[in-house]
Amino acid sequence: MNGTLRDGVVHLSGNARQRFYDSGGYGRPAGGSDLELAPVEAAHLLYRGDLDAITDPESDVSMGFREFLTRTDAVLDFVVYKDLRDRGFYLSPARDGWVAPAVDDATDFVVYPRGKGPSDDEIAHRLRVVGERAPLPAASIDEHVLAVVDEDGELTYLGTEWLSPSGTADPPLPDSLDATLTHDRLLVWEPPAELYADGFFGQRLAGRNADSGPLQLSLLEAAYLAHHDCLDVDAATVQGHAEAVEGERFRRRYAAYEALRAAGAVPKSGFKFGADFRVYESFDGVADLGHSDKLVRVVEPDHEFLPRELSLDVRLAGGVRKRMVFALTEPTGEIDWLCVERITP
Repeated sequence: MNGTLRDGVVHLSGNARQRFYDSGGYGRPAGGSDLELAPVEAAHLLYRGDLDAITDPESDVSMGFREFLTRTDAVLDFVVYKDLRDRGFYLSPARDGWVAPAVDDATDFVVYPRGKGPSDDEIAHRLRVVGERAPLPAASIDEHVLAVVDEDGELTYLGTEWLSPSGTADPPLPDSLDATLTHDRLLVWEPPAELYADGFFGQRLAGRNADSGPLQLSLLEAAYLAHHDCLDVDAATVQGHAEAVEGERFRRRYAAYEALRAAGAVPKSGFKFGADFRVYESFDGVADLGHSDKLVRVVEPDHEFLPRELSLDVRLAGGVRKRMVFALTEPTGEIDWLCVERITP
């Protein structure tokens, strides 16, 4: 069977609908037994040998798989399409009017649940095809599955999800503690035991093995406690000092820190993991401290991810059994929490 390329769509006649749409989920019906195919679908059928050639009537050229794939520049889409077909999924290009319900412009394919196809109107994933060097604006990600094609043609699937932080911590907060602000931290000289034990604020100046003595607080912790009138250093002084040390980025990080604390989560430094925070959601005190649940990196709302860097963050988080979360925040405190993790379709 041959097809005809017109206006970016491959048209098939004869028994095309029964042969390819009804039995294989390819294309969309075009009346009677006719069928329309997106270029990637036609390329897949050429590759399989189910189509013999595709003709472009404008140039009077008949194309096989090689010529058609390169002419339509569908290489990355083909890699993803074939991989998911090989895994047993039906999927459709997310062209305007081709799928129901309609999806956003950033979606390249809709993937149907196993055993389902385009006639079932049930979508499992909205999938976006990404090359490893293509910048990816954070604001354009809307719970897509990202199919990242690297320079070797290998595929990595990343699931994305918007979420809200939560936790079980509700520590008592003290009043007007004797404290001294230093260059990049604050020292609390005689802290009540519950400040560390129940709230996990700071770290013992004498080290983890010490069960008493002064606490050293990060500037984030210091600002949070100062804003809650827990220190004898006023909040404006701590905030101004911290911004002088770290710049505007401190305001973004503080907005995320405060939101996590308000949700009952306990954020601590994520430096060892290359993140802003490691976050404990289930927290009943330092004595029963388990592993942290998430790593959080604070970025601007217009941040552009590079897929290589995104893959590195996600791989590291997965390697230490945590989920990777990006806090897209303005200094004013408006925050969107984007979770990204490696998945297997």
